Amino acid sequence: MSSDNASQMPVHNPDQPIIAAAADCPPEKSKNQDKNEAKRKAKMEKFLAKQAAGKATTPDAAAAAAPKKEKEPKAAPKPKPAFVNTTPVGEKKDMTEPMADSYNPVAVESAWYSWWETHDFFAPKTGPDGEISSKGRFVMVAPPPNVTGKLHIGHAMFVAIQDSIVRWNRMRGITTLFVPGCDHAGISTQVVVEKQLWKNEKLTRHDLGREAFVDRVWDYKNQYAGTIMNQFRRLGASYDWPRERFSLDDMLTRATRETFVRMFNDGIIYRSSRLVNWCHHMNTALSSLEVENLELTGPTMLSIPGYPAEEKFEFGVMIHFAYQVEDSDERIIIATTRIETMLGDTAIAIHPDDERYKHLHGKFVRHPFVDRRIPIITDAECVDMELGTGAVKMTPAHDYDDYDVGKRHNLEFINLLNEDGTFNENAGPYSGMLRFRVRKQIIEDLKAKGLYVDTVGHAMGVPRCPKSKDIIEPLMKPQWWVKSKQLAEPAMQAVRDGRLEIAPLTSEMDWFRWLENINDWCISRQLWWGHRIPAYFVRIAGRSDDSCDGDYWVAGHTEADARKRAEEKFPGVEFELEQDPDVLDTWFSSGLWPFAVLGWPENTDDFIKYYPTSLLETGWDILFFWVARMVMLGIYLTGEVPFRKVFCHGLVCDAQGRKMSKSLGNVIDPIDVIEGIRLEQLHARLGSSNLDPREIKKAKIDQSKDYPNGIPECGTDALRFTLCTYNSSRRDMTLNVVHVDGYRKFCNKLWNATRFALMKLGEDFVPSTDAALTGHESLAERWILHRLNVAARNASTALTDMNFMAATTAVHSFWLYELCDVYIEYIKPITTPDTDAAARHSAQQTLFTCLDQGLKLLHPFMPFVTEELWQRLPRRASETSISISVSAYPEPRSDYENSQAESEFELIMSITKAGRSLTADYNVLSKSILFISNASNASHALVSAQSDGIVTLIKGCQSVTSLTPEESVPAGCALVPVSDEVAIHLLVRGQVDIDQEIGKIEKKVAKATGLKDGLVAKTKVPNYETNVPEEVRETNASKIGDYEAEINVLRKAIETFLTLKGSS
Repeated sequence: MSSDNASQMPVHNPDQPIIAAAADCPPEKSKNQDKNEAKRKAKMEKFLAKQAAGKATTPDAAAAAAPKKEKEPKAAPKPKPAFVNTTPVGEKKDMTEPMADSYNPVAVESAWYSWWETHDFFAPKTGPDGEISSKGRFVMVAPPPNVTGKLHIGHAMFVAIQDSIVRWNRMRGITTLFVPGCDHAGISTQVVVEKQLWKNEKLTRHDLGREAFVDRVWDYKNQYAGTIMNQFRRLGASYDWPRERFSLDDMLTRATRETFVRMFNDGIIYRSSRLVNWCHHMNTALSSLEVENLELTGPTMLSIPGYPAEEKFEFGVMIHFAYQVEDSDERIIIATTRIETMLGDTAIAIHPDDERYKHLHGKFVRHPFVDRRIPIITDAECVDMELGTGAVKMTPAHDYDDYDVGKRHNLEFINLLNEDGTFNENAGPYSGMLRFRVRKQIIEDLKAKGLYVDTVGHAMGVPRCPKSKDIIEPLMKPQWWVKSKQLAEPAMQAVRDGRLEIAPLTSEMDWFRWLENINDWCISRQLWWGHRIPAYFVRIAGRSDDSCDGDYWVAGHTEADARKRAEEKFPGVEFELEQDPDVLDTWFSSGLWPFAVLGWPENTDDFIKYYPTSLLETGWDILFFWVARMVMLGIYLTGEVPFRKVFCHGLVCDAQGRKMSKSLGNVIDPIDVIEGIRLEQLHARLGSSNLDPREIKKAKIDQSKDYPNGIPECGTDALRFTLCTYNSSRRDMTLNVVHVDGYRKFCNKLWNATRFALMKLGEDFVPSTDAALTGHESLAERWILHRLNVAARNASTALTDMNFMAATTAVHSFWLYELCDVYIEYIKPITTPDTDAAARHSAQQTLFTCLDQGLKLLHPFMPFVTEELWQRLPRRASETSISISVSAYPEPRSDYENSQAESEFELIMSITKAGRSLTADYNVLSKSILFISNASNASHALVSAQSDGIVTLIKGCQSVTSLTPEESVPAGCALVPVSDEVAIHLLVRGQVDIDQEIGKIEKKVAKATGLKDGLVAKTKVPNYETNVPEEVRETNASKIGDYEAEINVLRKAIETFLTLKGSS
């Protein structure tokens, strides 16, 4: 083939290689087309081989098609005995045992964690005098999970992300601290224990009394906290366990009391009787953040906790009724979604400019059920004349908007509700009735009085308690509140001036949106489990002071401390102290977590060294619940932001897009993914939960949809790696166990590759002292070391940017597509005993470098399998680490940078891919003979030197011949261009059934012609040019052109086959 011919290749469809009787060359395939086509063809290799053999007409093919001997049915493989861990706790696993034939996650993950823990690998490494490493420090406090049961996949997500970044920093030689702990989760834990108490003993907490009940909750905590911590160990979380904390332990209790007392004395915490979100079922207040809204589009019947299951109540409607104007026949029509609250109405508001009602200014209406005159007031702020009737009922004691109106107009605040959800004496004839039964009764009574107008559907949000599913009611209660606005401004300023970074950007925008509109924070909870509020009411003898008045309260760490403060405040008077029975909101104590776990308020060594922390990694859903409060409290109490960066990852959802939640029954224990579980066992787990039987039934249906075959055994490493591969900055993601199982197969690939590589290295292999180049490395070695550099650089850059998807992709691609699929295969001929010793030794040293560094690259994501495999490698004399977890993370080396080697080897790989595609296209799957035409002597020399490697990488290849620019390609070859200088040719004549190939192409011609004719017919319809949009017409014209080009190429291929057939 001449150089002129090589540079003038005719255009053709790259999906169909051309058969060349002489030496015409088609243009280059795109890499994606090449890759996709090769994958598709590879899957069909065996089937096509059998098909071709059965229909072949050539002598060789006919011989190949001789009758085959019936295969003996394979005997079922014998089940492997279950793995038994014989390594004593804390000791190192015996690595002298032969490697197993395949990867077994149970065996691989055994023993390593206790060995890591025993050797304090996870403790922060400091200098002889306790000084921080010169490379810096990295500190993270783990978000403490609620001690309400077991961890679920959502927790596994934060372990996977956080531990990967921690292990990476530790391997970089940075002083690294990762603090674990659990949160007492006041409401959640108390609800769970109360449910258990009723389910098992038919007792309430009041039957036991406060002290005995709290003891029961401690028993529950001690049971599940241990389970949770063991789950963390199974997940490979590299916590510094001696620093483990619990939010009710002595250290955190002291910090919580100190915070309350300090903020109380500074006037930031105050007492006030205001509206709170009240859950009647749990008899406690909730913060606005803790309330979930059930969105309804119209009339909906709902079940309510505390009522019989069959008794339902209507929501999603607007009820219209009338008030009778006093001393008049006139009525005012009112609309409300909560008709029962009309018993607490203390005003009717109208717009001052509404002409319809100007004559009613200063008038009154009469309440139909209680003896009350209700004033008609004017308010331009709360009334929209165009909305509804323009008249609005005011119930300031049971509605947040009405509360503000009531304050402005000095209205009466009438509380209707008892804490248990019944109406009190202010409800007149409805006193003692449950609130939603009052709703039904009032409608009937309004009808009887002729005051009912109608009921219409109305889209609305219904506030619910996420724990009990009770409908939340605004209720007036004396509570402790935090003045939040003065704490919020410094928290926003810290982000503005760069002291605190919040990622991704959407979370930063949420940060400002919420803090700019923050309300005061109610921190009182009517529970028994939690930090009891260290505030004491001073009951002065002979007086009846109002306990709602904050002036009669003092705060102290202990009662003695509080008494001292009371004596100073009320000198010379006799009094008694009564501690507030409520506990603090869980998020109040959790807001102290990043500095309290380090010893604050004491100026401990840990606090001095490790505060502020480096990173807070958490789910976006608790940005306000927790992160904002940590920042507000951290700046107020310590003067510094508690961490330099906040990274909010997405949430792991079920197949229906719902957040994993114990109350929904859709949580998956990560251990079940690690070990595998049958569907029947998943169902059984629901039966032993605290879910309502109706919820269990629904959850079982959902499980059957999501996991019809149960969950296969995947192992910890595969689970961690999968969770890191997701785009963690997205708001939510759905875990697919198929993906996890796929990465389990990747673990098996690692196992087999390392096992094979160790065989190639041999038992007497000794790695060089360091990983420096010798100058004698082959092209393949220089290429793989350059790619190792690229992987190390990309992984570290991605981890710095918290881009875990990019980091895992970099490492996974290096191992799978470069080291395993290419380099290890490429050097097989070089590493046999009969090859050149120097070349073999060099290839082995490079292989060792790639294994050693590749395992270290992968370790932060897959700690167990990498430790297991790394421990089986020989050691360099310069390697001082006894565990991969404390070895040095790979960094790019300048001597490995080699763009020329990358460019040259990429050409070799392009030739290889084109060769695979050709052999698959023409079904020449054994003894294939390839020729490489070159337009330059340089490419000829390169290909000649690498021909043995190309043969190795193309399955069934017999030979590869590199042709000089002057040499011609033998007749009867199919070709595919690789570049403007190189084309690959496959000898086809005598290897394929030409008539069969022509038949295949004719079918493609017929299909393409049919598609083209169909499109052409569409363009012939009347008024096509005027009725069809221009962009559609352009698309159709382009498609028609593509079909015509494809048909021309296919017909040319048929002509070439016919020419080839005639010449034979």
